Amino acid sequence: MEERVVELKCSGCGARVAIGQTECEYCHKPVVISTFNSVYSMPAAMVNKYAGAYKKALSETPDNRVLNNSAAMCFLKLKLYDKAQQAFEKAMEDNFDNSETFFYGAICLLKGKKAFMTPRASINKIEEYINAALAIEPKGIYYYFYAYIKYDYFYRKKYNTEPTWEELFLKANEAGYTVYDKERLFEILSVPVPDAFG
Repeated sequence: MEERVVELKCSGCGARVAIGQTECEYCHKPVVISTFNSVYSMPAAMVNKYAGAYKKALSETPDNRVLNNSAAMCFLKLKLYDKAQQAFEKAMEDNFDNSETFFYGAICLLKGKKAFMTPRASINKIEEYINAALAIEPKGIYYYFYAYIKYDYFYRKKYNTEPTWEELFLKANEAGYTVYDKERLFEILSVPVPDAFG
């Protein structure tokens, strides 16, 4: 089945662009947000423009995986966790190649709270998503986030679990991550880094 060409207005200059373009030919701003890095340092006003453009385009093509993923990244940056989660879930359908969709979908489920305060059903879903992300791409920061979940939810509540947070922390170090990755993760989570992870 042929996929429909979806057009939208560039969030930077208002020019007509198609989601197949990586950047606007006039202002050189990204057309779609494919990674969280694209919105991480973007001012909230600009992220709002992008979210609005994607929301409008999604009203015509609600199942578009690329648009849902882009909207989800914007909603996460704006800390609109429920909207981000809905968009990530649509983007996850039949998506077996973008590990970030699953990783950031897992982060949304914490809703800016510590894992310790999160309902068990959400923790189970987080584990499902993070395992999917790791199956696609075993990044150190994914293991690090999973170690945090195992530490703050399972270890602190005295649950026995396999793998342990220490084993996942070791895997994170073996796979490699940067101090910047760690700092950014906890900034997105809106929680302090546990002393055990110092």
